[in-house]
Amino acid sequence: MSSLFKGVRPYGEDPVDIRVEGEVITEIGTGLEPGEARVYERDGLVALPGFVDLHTHLREPGREDAETIESGSAAAALGGYTAVFAMANTDPVADNDLVVEHVHRRGQAVGLVDVQPIGAVTVGLRGERLAELGAMARSSAGVRVFSDDGHCVADPLVMRRALEYTKGLGAVIAQHAEEPRLTAGAQAHEGANAARLGLAGWPAAAEEVILARDCLLAGQLGARLHACHVTTEGGADVLRWAKARGVEVSGEVTPHHLLLTDERLAGYDPVNKVNPPLREGSDVRALREALAEGVLDCVATDHAPHAVQDKDCEWSGARPGMLGLQTALSVVVETMVRTGLLDWRGVARVMSERPAEIGGLAGHGRPIAVGEPANLVLLDESAEWTVRASELASIAHNSPYDGMRLPGTVVTTVLRGAVTADEGKLA
Repeated sequence: MSSLFKGVRPYGEDPVDIRVEGEVITEIGTGLEPGEARVYERDGLVALPGFVDLHTHLREPGREDAETIESGSAAAALGGYTAVFAMANTDPVADNDLVVEHVHRRGQAVGLVDVQPIGAVTVGLRGERLAELGAMARSSAGVRVFSDDGHCVADPLVMRRALEYTKGLGAVIAQHAEEPRLTAGAQAHEGANAARLGLAGWPAAAEEVILARDCLLAGQLGARLHACHVTTEGGADVLRWAKARGVEVSGEVTPHHLLLTDERLAGYDPVNKVNPPLREGSDVRALREALAEGVLDCVATDHAPHAVQDKDCEWSGARPGMLGLQTALSVVVETMVRTGLLDWRGVARVMSERPAEIGGLAGHGRPIAVGEPANLVLLDESAEWTVRASELASIAHNSPYDGMRLPGTVVTTVLRGAVTADEGKLA
């Protein structure tokens, strides 16, 4: 298999041609002759390493009415992703080698993106007893990230033991930071909007106290910690403090927490209900600055599809979560590129390089250079599109961006030399 991508701009810089043979980039230059290669005329498109999502819910096994590995992989490829990390809160829970190997094999069979399973930290996500971390790490899936996402590992002794164990495995704990005693019954960010709407408040401190506790534990143990979906200015401050002390901690922010605020809750539309909740404008500004600074390491979608009956209901009964895979790039362009906070090398860092590094995913997040794996995304920075939730590849339609006009479109996605998506369609 040989392909030639003409006139692309690596990291938004000068246009070149990129030749791919097999799974590898073999030549970069100008005026390259096609030979027997299939030619893709992509003049002016920005070329970046394929995106990597550290936080995706694919729902399979157990909730195939909301998403499957196949439909989620399609959404990922169309969104410019070449690899996703699938969260463990499936049914059955991915807390043993059998389930993570099943997810891994299904991802390989679909073949649109590399699906890397995340293993649960505790059995059944109950926060009481460690899951089979060693067995999952040694399995054919090679699990290197463990998380009870959707639930916090609230017991400090259990969390300490998990950090100790994963340190020996060369793995990382990805913590959903939420002190459950502070969020019991909570429905929205604790603030003026929640008070006006009569919704029980979710305090920022519920996130921040767990982040502070776990940074202290990780620092004392010399273990690795990753903070899932950081949402508050104080949470970013905790990570800044911990990194300054040498703690090996990383953090992610979701696209929706970079763009949306709790003002969207005024109509009680459950599409805006998410865990952790949408915060205030001051938090959004602080998160953008922390991402640009490198305090927050990466953008992770927290792609959370839900079946119609779980969202099309009253606010209190709705499941939290939003789609994110096909809109992530556009939100990053809107919030970080057009504001001047990130250039295209910065986008590559937060959407490809750092998530691949944090997750220990070889072959992804690599530079665009001769001899490197051909995992690429080609995007049109000047294009705009109107999001139509019903037209997205996911089975579910719970996108908060439905009807919104966003900048930047993914044109072509390349996984190990094979085009997986091209001009808005699966290849």
